[in-house]
Amino acid sequence: MYYLRDGLGSKKGCKTIGIILATLFSCFCLLASFGIGNMSQVNSMVANVHTAFGVPEIATGIFLFFAVALVILGGLKRIAAMTEKIVPFMVVAYLVGTLIIIIMHITTIPAVFVSIIRGAFNLKSATGGVVGSGIALAMQMGMKRGVFSNEAGLGSSVMVHSSSNVREPIRQGMWGIFEVFADTIVVCTLTALTILSSGAIDLATGQMSTEAAQVGSSSLMSYAFSQTFGKPGAWFIALAILLFAYSTVLGWSHYGATACEYLFGTKSVTVYRVVFVIIVLAGSVMEAQLAWDISDTFNGLMMIPNLIGVLVLSPLVMKCTKNYVDRKIHGKNIKPMLSMFPDIQEEHEKEVLHGAQ
Repeated sequence: MYYLRDGLGSKKGCKTIGIILATLFSCFCLLASFGIGNMSQVNSMVANVHTAFGVPEIATGIFLFFAVALVILGGLKRIAAMTEKIVPFMVVAYLVGTLIIIIMHITTIPAVFVSIIRGAFNLKSATGGVVGSGIALAMQMGMKRGVFSNEAGLGSSVMVHSSSNVREPIRQGMWGIFEVFADTIVVCTLTALTILSSGAIDLATGQMSTEAAQVGSSSLMSYAFSQTFGKPGAWFIALAILLFAYSTVLGWSHYGATACEYLFGTKSVTVYRVVFVIIVLAGSVMEAQLAWDISDTFNGLMMIPNLIGVLVLSPLVMKCTKNYVDRKIHGKNIKPMLSMFPDIQEEHEKEVLHGAQ
């Protein structure tokens, strides 16, 4: 929200627009934190724990209620710190597991890609509508799940990247691009190939198998792992999703708190955190489709002001990127662009000069 208010607002005649967009973004971010950052994450966690261990959804919801409250309200940062240390190892184990499953079913991969392409470019509507509506639906679902996965265009990751201590903003932006690539092209592709090659989906019809339908669409990865590794595979997926989603919930509580503070002041943050923790329980008993629909709606609203800011500021980003590429790749001896604000630019230049001495 600050880049919209200060960055966009610094352009001539855009001060009021910047403030309005920053306010709208904060409002929608606040709402999105309850959707993508809370209900849908919790819903996925309780569904997979129920599938793997048979634990009632409400029991897992109560456990998560206290686990989230201890960190957000109780300030027990050790839990969050422990989760941050475990998650990278779980990611590596997850990727290794997907590769093993794909290799074991390597002969089905050509059929999997044919099924993906046929499903994405099917010109027949599932409901008998106009030609091309199948493609429109595929694009719509792809955009929804893509945003949910990598948050590209949402503006949420800006809150994390902006707090880094990297001197050049373009360098940090490169990491932002890498995140989207690694998340979508690598992790999501491996996930799709794992599910489709495991037999969870009929490649000819696109329908879930009878066994997979029993566990539900939110637990397909659990089913795929259990087909190869047995019960331990389902246990691993349940634990992995529990840790991944739990860390996501904690991260989004920070995003929402930041937006709340921007809108209503510091004192309002405590109220927001209490509401956020209560909604954890709601997410655990909510219908999965409703949780996804709420998340998709709030995500779309949040993207609108953010993408307006991105489009308006894109010429400046291109200018900064060209400056960085000219210096780092082409070796040109030119002055670096370290900030769009003259006072910050001057301060950074002094730091660079002092470091060189």
